[in-house]
Amino acid sequence: MSAARTPILALRQICMAYAKPSGEPLPVLTNVDLSLAPGEILGLLGRSGCGKSTLLRIAAGLIKPTSGEVLYRDQPLAGPAAGIAVVFQTFALYPWLTVQRNVELGLDALDLSAAERQRRALAAIDLIGLDGFQSAYPRELSGGMRQRVGFARAIVSDPVLLLMDEPFSALDVLTAETLRTDFMDLWIERRLPTEAVLLVTHNIEEAVLMCDRVLVLGSHPGQIAAEIRIPLAQPRNRFAASFRALVGEIYATLTSRMAESLAAVSASPADRPHGLPRAAINRLNGFVETLAAPAYQGQCELAEIAGALALKVDELLPIVAALQLLGFAELRQATIRLTAAGRVYSGSSTDERKRLFREHLLRFVPLAAHVIQVLEERPDHRAPRERFELELQDHLHREDAQRTLMTLIDWGRYAEMLAYDARTRIFSQIP
Repeated sequence: MSAARTPILALRQICMAYAKPSGEPLPVLTNVDLSLAPGEILGLLGRSGCGKSTLLRIAAGLIKPTSGEVLYRDQPLAGPAAGIAVVFQTFALYPWLTVQRNVELGLDALDLSAAERQRRALAAIDLIGLDGFQSAYPRELSGGMRQRVGFARAIVSDPVLLLMDEPFSALDVLTAETLRTDFMDLWIERRLPTEAVLLVTHNIEEAVLMCDRVLVLGSHPGQIAAEIRIPLAQPRNRFAASFRALVGEIYATLTSRMAESLAAVSASPADRPHGLPRAAINRLNGFVETLAAPAYQGQCELAEIAGALALKVDELLPIVAALQLLGFAELRQATIRLTAAGRVYSGSSTDERKRLFREHLLRFVPLAAHVIQVLEERPDHRAPRERFELELQDHLHREDAQRTLMTLIDWGRYAEMLAYDARTRIFSQIP
């Protein structure tokens, strides 16, 4: 293979597993293959918990996979390497250091003189649009400016490969749009030293705006479910028909995978615990009310309603999954439609909604029925959280088990069928 065709990064048959409380492995990633070519921005897109951030950390050499091989510039990667930089979701700045000193931290691994460190830091600060703020402290900066410092720190070492883990998600919409546009201008004009970018994102439009290819990850365990090429010239127009068509294609791919996952849950044994989507009650109710309104009349394409409600994919899909799981809506291709029960729910009073929600929770969510059964069988109708957490961890990763219990607590409180004391970590049944 010629040097021009050698991938900057290649992951081969990557598998990652963590240990259950029983000691058995719990797969998180399985048989992941990907390559990143010079001059390419590759996006990783998928539902929360599918292993995107874990895969990025493996690519950075920050964690070692259970099995498989990571090649950086055709050489095995055994840990953090020169030429690889990471931009994280949070700003991760040292508050007691100035902007310039925070940026210079990106040069710590290089043997440079103080004058060269200063020169390169100031050049990066200027490039990223913060010239004049080098002596400021993080507390003096807005969120967007702090994330620019994070970018400057990442590029100051002239990285060959830039790994970005949801770098714009902690920012408000306008700030994120400005920073995203500025980054793409630098990339298109080849003013960045970076040869390739791996971007983890929950934002479908962001993926279509920035990426040359998008890999959609399935979950439980994480694997590549689809590859979608973005054959649009830069800069891209988000209102163009070709752009909207690609957004719709990715929505359809994600939702079809989600529908398959929900169907598998429905077909599995009732006594096997499953994770619950992290969807807050106020968001579920607001979504149902919007979908039931005259503008949609109970049915709408996901891309359209996501845009209307300003929902990112990682906010939208848990809502859709929860409504389908509870029997209030059904998903067909990339279209969401209220069921008959969902229409009744949308037009009901608060008390009637609570009653309907309780009925559907006990009927369609085996974990809810199991918790209530355990509480009913105990003389004091109380049980410790660990009783259910350990059961879930035999089937779910620890973080997924915790998120599932938090969802159940929220839903159970709304349905007025259980209470939870966070101080004592005790569940109790509401008569």
